[in-house]
Amino acid sequence: MTSDYVTVTVTFDDEKAAEETAATIVRERLAACGQVESPIKSFYWWEGEVQNDAEWRVDFKTRADLLDKLTARVVELHSYDVPQVTAAPIVGGLPAYMDWIRDETSAAS
Repeated sequence: MTSDYVTVTVTFDDEKAAEETAATIVRERLAACGQVESPIKSFYWWEGEVQNDAEWRVDFKTRADLLDKLTARVVELHSYDVPQVTAAPIVGGLPAYMDWIRDETSAAS
C-alpha cells in the first residue's frame, strides 16, 4: 500500500528541544503540523543496557515525498546519536485535511 501522506514520529529528551524542532520543521514547510505530546516514559536498549527516560513525542503530518528531507533536517537538529524517526502511512482521512497538508507543505518541494 502506498500513501501520499505520512505521520512522522520523533522523540526528544527535552520539551524545549521538541517544541523548537517542531516549530522549525513547520516553519520550513517540511510538515504542515507538529504535535508535541507531554512526557512519555520510554524503555529501550542502548549500549548494552535497558534504559528508561522521560521523552517528548512529536508527530509531524507531511507528504510522503518529503520524508527524506524531514528526516535529514531532524537529524541535523537532534541531540541524540540515533534519534527515533519513524513514519506511518496515513491511509485515509478527511479530504480537506489531506488537501491542507499538501497545501501547507507545497513550498518545501
